[in-house]
Amino acid sequence: MNAALKPLVLIVEDEADILTLLKYNLEKEGFRVATASDGEEALLAAGEQTPHIVLLDWMLPLMSGLEVCRQLRRNAKTRDIPIIMLTARGEEGDRVRGLNSGADDYITKPFSPTELVARMRAVLRRASPGMTDEVLTFADVTMDLAAHRVRRNGRDVHLGPTEFRLLRHFMQHAGRVFSREQLLDLVWGHDVYVEPRTVDVHIRRLRKAMNEEDELDLIRTVRSAGYALDTKSV
Repeated sequence: MNAALKPLVLIVEDEADILTLLKYNLEKEGFRVATASDGEEALLAAGEQTPHIVLLDWMLPLMSGLEVCRQLRRNAKTRDIPIIMLTARGEEGDRVRGLNSGADDYITKPFSPTELVARMRAVLRRASPGMTDEVLTFADVTMDLAAHRVRRNGRDVHLGPTEFRLLRHFMQHAGRVFSREQLLDLVWGHDVYVEPRTVDVHIRRLRKAMNEEDELDLIRTVRSAGYALDTKSV
């Protein structure tokens, strides 16, 4: 999939180590990333690039995150961009101030990258349903549901209808282990009788289509449990 179709997130953070960690984790999850290290740079970047979502630190040089949020909301070009505030200030009064300034969500440091990505996707679903619902991403794989197209590392992946549905289910529930019986119900449907071992056949087909030499096998077999989509070793 064209990289331009991936959601663009603007990270506004003055602490270099946090900025690097956020950038790494978000790019791994399929986001494009732009960065700014102070409030004035953030306003300029948001106006020029129009990100799909802004991660905004509260404590910034030159201008506070609260003021950046207010100014983004006053500008016709940026007023509808979803904003998540990141801060070490965890008191209820601070959360209220952050939300009242125009933020869509508020996350207190320290936070897990997994929680952050989940909260970002939730905010994006509310703001731009098509951005998260029609294009799924995991690691180096993108799935365009509208175009019925899968790409990995920039190349097309050709899947049969069942393999496409199977991969879509895995990408919508990345990291979760599903038994053969669960996959039969969720991918094939309750009213279709298929032998559980049929799942193994389609998993093999999916792996063959997805994986080229030296590429990580993203479909993990969990002994006595089932299958999962993740970046751990099989």
